[in-house]
Amino acid sequence: MSPSPRAVVLAVALALALLVVPWPLVLVAAVAALAATTVDAVAARAPLRVRRTVPARLARGVPAGLSVLVEGAGARRVRVRQPRLPDLWCEPAEGDGGLDAEVVAHRRGHHLLPPVVARATGPLGLARWDHRVTGPAEVDVDPDLPAARRLASAVRQARFRDPGLRRRGAVGLGTDFDRLRDYQPDDDVRHVNWVATARRGRPTTNVYREDTERDVVALVDLGRLMAAPVRPPGAADAVTRLDVAIDAAAALAAVADAVGDRCGTVAFDDEVRARVRPRRASGAAVVRALHALEPRPVDSDPEVAFRAVGTTKRALVVVLTDLVDPAAAAALLDAVPVLVRRHAVVVASCTDADLEADVAPDADGTAPDPDAARRRVVATRVLDARDRARAEITRRGATVVEARPERFSAAVVAAYLDAKAAARL
Repeated sequence: MSPSPRAVVLAVALALALLVVPWPLVLVAAVAALAATTVDAVAARAPLRVRRTVPARLARGVPAGLSVLVEGAGARRVRVRQPRLPDLWCEPAEGDGGLDAEVVAHRRGHHLLPPVVARATGPLGLARWDHRVTGPAEVDVDPDLPAARRLASAVRQARFRDPGLRRRGAVGLGTDFDRLRDYQPDDDVRHVNWVATARRGRPTTNVYREDTERDVVALVDLGRLMAAPVRPPGAADAVTRLDVAIDAAAALAAVADAVGDRCGTVAFDDEVRARVRPRRASGAAVVRALHALEPRPVDSDPEVAFRAVGTTKRALVVVLTDLVDPAAAAALLDAVPVLVRRHAVVVASCTDADLEADVAPDADGTAPDPDAARRRVVATRVLDARDRARAEITRRGATVVEARPERFSAAVVAAYLDAKAAARL
């Protein structure tokens, strides 16, 4: 219990009244004020019925509704407050008589949303009582699944020329002959069957069965470098490289589900920490395996993950890692040649806008200050090392994909579709 501002003002007024009013009258008024405050405190202390509604699962970075409903307040004035966490941000955090807000998760994993606190002020406005009216709420935060579904939907829609009308063609180059049909203007001329054209007297093309049931494996690095923050342009909060990588893995699995391929994942640092074998419709399994993983302060060993992939069937292996550190790039360079003998390999890493900004020339042409000059030297060295690692990985047979955090998932999916279209898996 605590006195309200009105009670404090009343106490100050009674103290000043002693200067002009006989003290017996002030004493009577003080006793009456104390009695009123006591009655008000008893009323403010009466239990409240508060119900909080919040989704049990959230997607990272996607706002969701949070509501707090207060019942049984009577004549009391009630102000509710939802405490914020760095990883779970609520806006607005306070409201009179209830709360209608949005909660945004900035980190994946399992979180506890703190209890709601309600401050009840008595009918006379003299006393207040703070109630902790709910328990903590368990919230699981998934990767950015809406973005993954949008990419999968875009890929699915790209297979049609007109919505609901005529099919545009397969995603990927079919290799198994299916049937013959009349040539259409948008058909690939390489598929024209000239023997059948001569026999039938009209242009005829081969139709191939769409390439499906291909294996795609996302290798997610959980080493120390993946804990580094990156800030997408225009974003108020930074995210970790691991958050960006897991978003890309979720998008890759969603698109593989959409085109009929099998997707799996291996999460690793110096050991394998999670694994999902490639199978059909595995998007949900991939998200469940990855959504609560966090990086550890150890150096990653890509060879451990490559051994987990195996060599029994050719697959597209997408390594989601960071190329900034030369030592980590050296370990990857040593392991890549073993994998490219059997599989198509893509090494994907998100770029850092802050580093690129540090090496950009000043717009006004003035000389940078000493701190900016030192940052430029360090950033230049880091980016040069990254360029050397990228060139060496490409020389050893893998494809390198780099993109800003906000475009990273789309770039990884594009590399997958390009490999599928070129029949590399």
